[in-house]
Amino acid sequence: MTVKQILPFGDPLLRKKAKPVTDMNERTFKLLNDMAETLYAAKGAGLAAPQVGVLRRIAVMDCGEGLIELINPEIIEMEGEQTGPEACLSFPGYYGIVKQAQRVKVKSLNRKGETVIMEGEGYLARCMQHEIDHLNGVLFVDHVRDRWLYHEETNHKADLLEVVKLTNRELV
Repeated sequence: MTVKQILPFGDPLLRKKAKPVTDMNERTFKLLNDMAETLYAAKGAGLAAPQVGVLRRIAVMDCGEGLIELINPEIIEMEGEQTGPEACLSFPGYYGIVKQAQRVKVKSLNRKGETVIMEGEGYLARCMQHEIDHLNGVLFVDHVRDRWLYHEETNHKADLLEVVKLTNRELV
């Protein structure tokens, strides 16, 4: 397994929509393994393939209960809402206050190519939404509504409008 470099915030690849995985093969399995290794090395909760420079619909997560692999995931149900801090391995050290669904149901493939349905609530739901957003070229800053990103250690505020200029995207 290989620890991959995580693309930094502002890299244009992070704004591209990932393509579906069409074959479960050694290349796909190696990517999944490398992404898991990278996730744990970075001490993150989730990682999407575009963050390591691969435009495929693959994400890995570990929100405290073991590794979850998502292949061609799609959210099929959303319910409720939660608001809280959200961060990203592509923008280390900063977080923003984001509103997401409280519960989600996701349809995905596993390594065997079988369709699986997963449900997440709270933090897991937030992670699922964040990683699936990455696969669609959407970043957590697109959901921040209070105009600020906060530094995790100093609580220094960064103006979101200045940050978004780096991503070539208009605020929604």
